[in-house]
Amino acid sequence: MIACHGIGKSYGHFQVLHDVNLTVAEGECFALLGPNGAGKTTLLKILATLERPSTGHYEILGMHGLKDKDAIRANLMFLAHGTHLYDELNAKENLAFALALRGQHPTDLEVKQALDRVAIGAFTDMKVRYYSAGMKKRLALAKAMLAKPKILLLDEPFTALDTAGTDILREYVRERLSENGTVLLSTHDYDKTRPIAGRAGILRHGALEEIAVEALMSDDLV
Repeated sequence: MIACHGIGKSYGHFQVLHDVNLTVAEGECFALLGPNGAGKTTLLKILATLERPSTGHYEILGMHGLKDKDAIRANLMFLAHGTHLYDELNAKENLAFALALRGQHPTDLEVKQALDRVAIGAFTDMKVRYYSAGMKKRLALAKAMLAKPKILLLDEPFTALDTAGTDILREYVRERLSENGTVLLSTHDYDKTRPIAGRAGILRHGALEEIAVEALMSDDLV
């Protein structure tokens, strides 16, 4: 589903990623670890077709990362660290707008079910500018639930989520995996990640080293 071959990324003379090789299979969740500035978000942006690698290449669902961007984007969703919502729109309007850009038009019932599932249905008509950070994170998750992407890229997904929100997110990830979806997530929160990650790797000095999932219990990883 995801295959990286020698991915490198430089900004001027500063090299963020160096010769990253990674494969993530159908129905698999891979946890990407590393200190701040290690290149986790950069790698996710490359795989989301938002940035070009300086070296190497990658495939998503067997499609070339640079030549087949539109086809890849139709099958992938990237939930960034920022939720990228529109403050002057309410929850329902935000979802309708974001999904229309993907050519998807969920019914009112489907939208209601998604908002209820992330426990913000009572705030459907409230402008997002009044949402807390956790509520915005839940709304972004509702967007993913409606989009049902084959590939889900998550950048620090547990940030701003309380215990109930964390449970909702993990339940959704398990659902996507059970339906042969693929999840790649970056995280600093090992305890919350361990129950859903099948594999894990750590980025250090721009290079990726795969580690045992059991190592997510260690305080000395980064």
